[in-house]
Amino acid sequence: MVVSVQFARAMSNVQNFKSAPIPVPQAMCPVCRSVMRHRLMWIFFERCTNLFDSSKKKMLHVAPEYCFQRRLSRIPNVDYLTADISMPSAMVKMDITDIQYPDNTFDVIYCSHVLEHVLDDRKAMREFHRVLTDKGWAVLQVPIERAETTYEDPSITDPAERQKAFGHLDHVRCYSAKDYEQRLIDAGFRVKRIKPLEFTNIEEIEKMRISKNEDIFLCTKS
Repeated sequence: MVVSVQFARAMSNVQNFKSAPIPVPQAMCPVCRSVMRHRLMWIFFERCTNLFDSSKKKMLHVAPEYCFQRRLSRIPNVDYLTADISMPSAMVKMDITDIQYPDNTFDVIYCSHVLEHVLDDRKAMREFHRVLTDKGWAVLQVPIERAETTYEDPSITDPAERQKAFGHLDHVRCYSAKDYEQRLIDAGFRVKRIKPLEFTNIEEIEKMRISKNEDIFLCTKS
């Protein structure tokens, strides 16, 4: 678990963690700039996926996080592609509602905290399903609110009003877990919701300052 140790380099003293510049403190690592969800995801990749095995695979990483890019690009046998609609550091410009690659192109897709910014999120989900290989997998994460249903209102376009309605200037909805999972299913995916305590433990959660409440949405075609 070498790479997780790198993420944990500053973790021996939990006071080393900083609060990320968002409303809820996210325990930012001063070394790699990872926040809680990043460290959780890396442990998941290591323990619950084939990302690090010897098989060749093509990976699409949407809105690539700084703390992941170099590490993911160095994984042997992974043809790694980053994409974003506006991020200069991404390898290609991509609108995820109209992905410019053929069907069954990618063996792995990772997209975290992007769909809440996309007006037609259902179309983006269908596009991810289209370009995923039959035996591939995708992790598609969004912020989840403690609500029964997803709240969205496309008539709200003013950033200040979006801040009031959705908690962020550039969000267009607040997802509930049940509704989000159903949207992924409607797009054609089989979805497995995996809880952190299924692959880690309380001691690790406390040491690495990760959330035990953020379910991971693992999506496959079959």
